Amino acid sequence: MDETIAKIPAQGEPWDVIILGSGPAALTAAIYTTRGSASTLIIGGEKWGGQLMLTSTVDNFPGFPEGVQGPDLMMAMRKQAERFGAEFLEKNATEVEISKRPFTVSVGTEKYLAKALIVATGAQTLWLDAPGIKELIGRGVSSCAPCDAPFFRDKKVAVVGGGDSAMEEAFVLTKYASGVTIIHRRDAFRASAAMQQKVLNNPKIKIMWNSEVTEAKGTDKLTSLVIKNNKDGSTAELPFDGLFVAIGHKPLSDLFKGKLTLEDNGCIKNFYDKYHSATSVAGVFVSGDVLDAQYKQAATSVGTGCIAGMDAIKFLEESPPAPGS
Repeated sequence: MDETIAKIPAQGEPWDVIILGSGPAALTAAIYTTRGSASTLIIGGEKWGGQLMLTSTVDNFPGFPEGVQGPDLMMAMRKQAERFGAEFLEKNATEVEISKRPFTVSVGTEKYLAKALIVATGAQTLWLDAPGIKELIGRGVSSCAPCDAPFFRDKKVAVVGGGDSAMEEAFVLTKYASGVTIIHRRDAFRASAAMQQKVLNNPKIKIMWNSEVTEAKGTDKLTSLVIKNNKDGSTAELPFDGLFVAIGHKPLSDLFKGKLTLEDNGCIKNFYDKYHSATSVAGVFVSGDVLDAQYKQAATSVGTGCIAGMDAIKFLEESPPAPGS
């Protein structure tokens, strides 16, 4: 049975909604906008699916008592959005014009018009600012254990970080590496209690507290790390075959600098008026990790995506048509 609800606009006509991004927030928003009969274009990026595409088992997403693989969850969300009529473009947005409606989103030389815009662009990995790190990315330095762990079978690896992401990286690596060392600059993790316990109880994981990586060494591949003790200032060079960096993420909001109000941390500022996902420009809504620098969970992204989708529908119903609409 054909369950498509939203229809594609005629050539040259604006989409009701364009969604930038393709993670849990973006795809959830698309499910709600399409079911609200709004024509919806998802500009999802060349690497679509957000950070869950780099995650193994997701144990804390409701409805999956045995857990679910991150890529499987994202593919299911995408299929659900497309089932209701969302169009999906696996390309990167290169420019936005939101000073007037309809809004314009450029993808290279192609331009797409929208009566409403939902920003769900997510966040990207932060790397250590230490010599050798960027030079050795892909040669022993990584940010994705689910992607690269099999390359480190029976080898010695390190993880830098203290949050849930670092704990997840370390746990995945224990399935392959001979030993995993978590290097953390403080004397306590900030990860959830459940994730900490999971890591601390694993005999293959060791912890280096109050420590920082100051240099990664190696020519064609990583061979060792220089590690500084923050308590006494001493340094030591230790052999490692792999380094996985899990120290945080940068909100992907650069397209909107000078166009939307941003928080100091780079997140898009949320203006709570009658539209709970409102930004500083009427008709532009925000959801997901580009909004949330604190929780960064799939479940919270889904919640904000739902709000943004419903807000966009409400905006389209209550606002006068944009010129040319």
